[in-house]
Amino acid sequence: MNTNPSGGPAEAFGATAVDTVRARLRVARFLLWVVAAILAVRQVAVVLSTPSGERLTDLETWVGPDGVLHVKGSLYDSTEFTGTPFGGLVLKPLTKAAEQALGWGWTFGTLLLVVALGLVVARALPHPVNRRTSFFAAPVAISLLMLSLPVRNTLYLGQTSIMPVLLVLVGCFAVRGQRTSGLLIGLAAALQPTVLLFAGLLWFTGRRRAALATGVTFAASTALAWAALPHDSYTYWVHHMAGTGLGGDADDLANQSLHGALLRAGFAGPVEVGLFLALGVAVAALALRRAVRYARDGQLLLAVAVTGCAAILVAPMAWQHQLLWVLLAVVGRVGKRASDRYVWPVAVVLVMTLPAKMILPNMASLYPLRDNVVLLAALAAATVVPFLSRTSPYYQTPIPTEYAEPVPARFRRVPLLPFLKRVLTRPNLLLELLLIRVTYAAYQKVRLAATGGTNSEGRARAEEHGQQVLDLERWLHIDIEHWANHAVVKVDWLRNFFDFYYESFHFVVPLTVLGVLYWRRPVDYRWARASLGFATLLALVGFWLYPLAPPRLMPSLGVIDTVHGVQDFSKPDYGTLTALTNQYAAMPSLHFGWSLWCGVVIAIVAPKWWMKALGLLHPFFTVTAIVATGNHWVLDAVGGAVVVSAGFGLSYLFQGPRARRVKDAAVSEKPALVRASGSG
Repeated sequence: MNTNPSGGPAEAFGATAVDTVRARLRVARFLLWVVAAILAVRQVAVVLSTPSGERLTDLETWVGPDGVLHVKGSLYDSTEFTGTPFGGLVLKPLTKAAEQALGWGWTFGTLLLVVALGLVVARALPHPVNRRTSFFAAPVAISLLMLSLPVRNTLYLGQTSIMPVLLVLVGCFAVRGQRTSGLLIGLAAALQPTVLLFAGLLWFTGRRRAALATGVTFAASTALAWAALPHDSYTYWVHHMAGTGLGGDADDLANQSLHGALLRAGFAGPVEVGLFLALGVAVAALALRRAVRYARDGQLLLAVAVTGCAAILVAPMAWQHQLLWVLLAVVGRVGKRASDRYVWPVAVVLVMTLPAKMILPNMASLYPLRDNVVLLAALAAATVVPFLSRTSPYYQTPIPTEYAEPVPARFRRVPLLPFLKRVLTRPNLLLELLLIRVTYAAYQKVRLAATGGTNSEGRARAEEHGQQVLDLERWLHIDIEHWANHAVVKVDWLRNFFDFYYESFHFVVPLTVLGVLYWRRPVDYRWARASLGFATLLALVGFWLYPLAPPRLMPSLGVIDTVHGVQDFSKPDYGTLTALTNQYAAMPSLHFGWSLWCGVVIAIVAPKWWMKALGLLHPFFTVTAIVATGNHWVLDAVGGAVVVSAGFGLSYLFQGPRARRVKDAAVSEKPALVRASGSG
C-alpha cells in the first residue's frame, strides 16, 4: 500500500478536491460578472442609441433648455416635475452640469448607483451565508437589478428614483453610527416622503437615535425647501397633497399604489380618499409589525424590503421607476419543502422583469390582476407572504425533494446533465403555471418576430419557400393539399368537423395530457414536459430560419381557407389574434407536432390498450385537419414529427431514461419477492 500513518496521501487528495471546487467557484463567479457586465453594457447601449428626443425624457423635462428647473416660477406649473420641493432645490444647482451630461455622464452615473446598490444588497444578506452564496451574491444582485423594469425605466427616463433606495440601504447596512444612518434615511424621505415609514422600523427595533435623526433630517430638509421655495412647497404639500396628480393621471396603470388601484376600480371623491387612508393605515401598521419581527429575527434586509413595499402602497403616486423595493423582497424564504422554495423568488423576478401581459393571459376577467400585478406583489410581500423565521428548522434545511433512482442508459455519456434528476413528487403548481405562461408568451413573441413583427413582413420570402416545398412534394408525389382541401369543402359536416378540430384540440389535448400527468404521474409529467419544451424550442428555430407560407396563403394554388375564409392579403383577418400571430410559422407544424407528442405520451403511459389506440388517433385526425383546411403542407407534418422526435431524444440525452420504469419494476418485483419468501 502506498499510504502512510500520517495520512499524507489522503490529505493531499482532499486538498486537491477542495482546490478543484474553489477553482470551479471562481470560474462560475467570473462568468456571472461577465453576464452582469454584458447586461450593464446592453442597458447603456439601449439608452445611448435612442434618438436624443426620445431618451432621458424626464431629465430633459427638468434640466433641458426649456426644463422646469430653468423656468422662473413654480416647478409644478406644468405638472411634469414629480419630485419634492427639496428634490427640486437639490437639482437646480446641478442644472447646467446635468444638461451637459444628458447622455453619457448621467447614464453612467446612474449605472454606478445601480452597481453600488447591488454591492450593498449582497453585503446585507442575512447570516449565516454559505460560501457559494457569498461568492455569487454581488454579480447575481447586479444582474437582477439590471434586468428589472424599475432600473431599465430609470435609465431610459433619466430618473433619480434609485437614490432613495440606495440612501436607505447605505444607512441601514454600510455606515456606522445611528445619527449618520438617520441622516441618510431622512434625506431619502425628503426625496420620497413615504420613506418616512423607515423611521418607524428604526424606532421599534431599538435604533431610536436613528429614528429621531431621520425625522429631524426630513423636517429640516422640507423646511429648507419651504423657505427657499414657499410657493412650490405649498403647491406640492397642500394643493397636490404630497405629489398627487403630478406627472400623469392618478388612475394610470403605471401608478401601482393603493390610490391608483382604487381609482381604476371605479371609486372616486371622498369615498375613495377615505378608503385609501383606511387601507393605507392598515397596510402600514401590518407591514411595520412584520418588518420589526423580521429585523429582530436577524433578517434586516427582508425587513427593509417589507417596509419599502408598504411605502409604495401608501404613496399617492408610485410610478414604475419607484418600485424597486419589491425586487428586494426576493431575499425572503418561503416554503417548508425544497421544491416550494423557488416559487416566491421566481414570482418576484418575473413580476419585476417582465411586462404584465407576459405574466397573465390577455383575458378580460384577468385584467384587474394584470393591471395591478406589481401592486399585488408589493401587497403580498408587505402583509401576507409567510416568510420563514431563521429559528425555523426549515430555514436552512427544507424538507428534501424525493428523487427516483437513476435508470441505466444505453450509452455511457447519458445523461449529460446528471444533476437534472427525475423527481418523484409533483412540482409546485403555481410555479409550473407561471413558467408555462411566461414560456408560451416568449414563444409567441419569438414566433411573431420571425416575420419582422407583422404578417406583411417577409411575405415574398415565405411564398418563395412555399413554392420550394410544393416543388419537392410534387417530386415526391405527395402534393395532396389541393385535392384534400376541395374534397372536404364539398361535404359540409366534414368541413365543419375539421375546422372545429383544427381550432379547438390544438391546446385542449396537450393541456389535458399535462394536467392528468401532473396529478396522477408526476415523474412522467416532468419527462413529458421537458420533451415538449425541447420540441417547441426547436420549432422556433425552424420558424425563424424558414418562414413558410401555408397553402391557404398561396393565391395561385386555389386552396380554400376553410377556417378564416377568403382573405384580402392587404388587410388580412385571422380572427382576434390577427396582429399577434405569425401566419408564416408553418414549418414545422406544431399543430401536428404537439398532437404527435400527445399520442406518443398516451401510448407510453396509458394503462389500457384502448387508451393507447385512442391517443394515437389524435395525431391522425390532426394531420388530416391541417392539410384539409389548407393550413399546412404534408411536409410541415414531417417537420413536426422531426422536432418532436428530437425533443424526446434531447430529454433522454440530458436527463436519461424515464424514471417511471424503475418504480414499475420495483412494484412488479415485490409480489415475486413475497411469493419467494412465502415458499421458503
